Amino acid sequence: MQTLRAENLTSTYGEKTLFDHISFLIKEHDRIGLIGVNGSGKTSLLNVISGQTSAEGGTIDHPHDYSIGYLQQQPPLDPEKKIIDAVLAGDQPIFRLIRQYEDLTNNFSGSSEDNERLVSLQRQMDQQNAWEVQSRVETVLTQLKITDMNAKIGEMSGGQQKRVGLAQVLIQQPDLLLLDESTNQLDIDSIIWLQDYLAKYHGAVMVVTHDRYFLDQVANQIWELSFGKLYKYDGNYQDYVAEKAAREEREENAEHKRQQLYKHELAWMKKGAKARSTKQKGRINRFHELEKNVGKLQKEDKVDIGLGSQRLGHDVLELKGASLRLGKHQIFNDFNLLIESGERLGISGDNGAGKSSLLNVLAGRLPLDRGVLKVGETVKIGYYTQQTEPIDEDKRVINYLSEVAETIYDSQGQKISVTQLLERFLFPRFMHGTLIRKLSGGEKRRLYLLKILMQQPNVLLLDEPTNDLDISTLTVLEDYLDHFAGTVITVSHDRYFLDKVADNLLIFKGNGQIERATGRFTDYLQHAAQSSNEKKSATPKKAKASSVSEQTEDKNKKHKLTYKEQMEWKELEPAIEKLDQRSSELQQEMAANGDNYEKLAELQKELDQVNAENDQKMARWEYLSQFVDEDQI
Repeated sequence: MQTLRAENLTSTYGEKTLFDHISFLIKEHDRIGLIGVNGSGKTSLLNVISGQTSAEGGTIDHPHDYSIGYLQQQPPLDPEKKIIDAVLAGDQPIFRLIRQYEDLTNNFSGSSEDNERLVSLQRQMDQQNAWEVQSRVETVLTQLKITDMNAKIGEMSGGQQKRVGLAQVLIQQPDLLLLDESTNQLDIDSIIWLQDYLAKYHGAVMVVTHDRYFLDQVANQIWELSFGKLYKYDGNYQDYVAEKAAREEREENAEHKRQQLYKHELAWMKKGAKARSTKQKGRINRFHELEKNVGKLQKEDKVDIGLGSQRLGHDVLELKGASLRLGKHQIFNDFNLLIESGERLGISGDNGAGKSSLLNVLAGRLPLDRGVLKVGETVKIGYYTQQTEPIDEDKRVINYLSEVAETIYDSQGQKISVTQLLERFLFPRFMHGTLIRKLSGGEKRRLYLLKILMQQPNVLLLDEPTNDLDISTLTVLEDYLDHFAGTVITVSHDRYFLDKVADNLLIFKGNGQIERATGRFTDYLQHAAQSSNEKKSATPKKAKASSVSEQTEDKNKKHKLTYKEQMEWKELEPAIEKLDQRSSELQQEMAANGDNYEKLAELQKELDQVNAENDQKMARWEYLSQFVDEDQI
């Protein structure tokens, strides 16, 4: 069994201890959800495990052939590469083989030397099932909503690049997958697909995410980084919540007992205890040891969002006959929307369908092509955008907030200073003078949220708030929104968050189609999945006809196979015949070994592998055959 072992890892950042002599073992099939407040060191730990950086102390050991795939928050992709080339840019031998084959076919001269090399590479491609890898690449990219394989990385958005980076590490199929915020740029269909993919994954997985439903479905362990320590819990996120509460209660009881014992022993010491005997010496030594440890229990403070908001009248926001088109994309057409005081509206749907554009329209940042936006007189909007506003990175944390106000009022009407507010948002005093560039990405986002809430809006627009805020902050934000007197409009793919904060839904389908629904987002998804399955069951012939029509359309679009695909198609038929022959041989051997159960098991295993490979090659042959012209045969 392939394992990775870490011993006594230690790392600091400025005055903060990220991990203090932590040790762990990652085994095959482990599914680990790594959580912790922003700035606790989650990404730093992934960097150390992957070898991107080194810890200040400790060791990491694993077998020589142990492979690690790491999806970073911002994948390092070559902007000049095409998507398909970027995905296959890894160091794995099979990727190098595919690149050699593609280089040769793209620059094929027809010489005898090139012919010999081509035959050799094709043989290696067959032996290593490289054709299957290429097919898997296309499947994974399609599931992640990347369809133009020849687009350049530099022409893609940050979210699209993140998905290409995810495809790259999934295709590598390493022994250990490290995924840092892998769900941030995925729509709900892709998130569900990734859940299922990881559930069946052969190796180990460690994932950093704030998506609690995702953790419930994927994780069989939760590891929490807190004050430099690593706490491990068996089970998924729900199990973790219960077990952590029990642990904290045990620690508080133990601390209470230490406090009581300390008071008792302190009274004894004050009476003038003297080390006249070995027994008294031991008691004095134990007192000094107790004195060192008492009062040292560290507990994570919870973010306190007790800020007030300005009065909001009945009229909030209304769109009448609104139409918007951006480039070739119709966002909405003749769209009507009435948002009232106290409403909780959740917006989800396909990436690129226009969810953020709707928020920009409501915030007055994007003009309509046609129609009217009415904004109530008392409306004061606070807009938490996906991208943090430009900040002077050399500005200090406290100065950034002091630009809004020196003091504000909480929900009880009490004055709060900027210093107090920062502490409520888990920025201890030693961080108040810290330069913003030294904050983690999550800490910057928490600071940005605080600045928006300090302005005391009565209408909150939140664009993907779960992307960067830690679970602890999200939990408190959910409670804050539950008691918020104003209106909340949230764009998110996070099912858990939407279930908590929204009771009306807009689902963007693309091409200007927007579906309305009421109730929990999870219930909507279940109902939509059920309706889709019922439609498929009721109209199988129609679906099949549509599929054939689409295939015909695809065939008409493509006039002929590339040289590489021609060569692949020609090699497939003899390969399929060879596999058919081996299948027959195996069945005959099984018939001849009917009493040898051990031999039968081996033969059955090989037969299953042969049949699976045969099915894959047959599917590929049928696909390529659609595009074969007579002059190519």
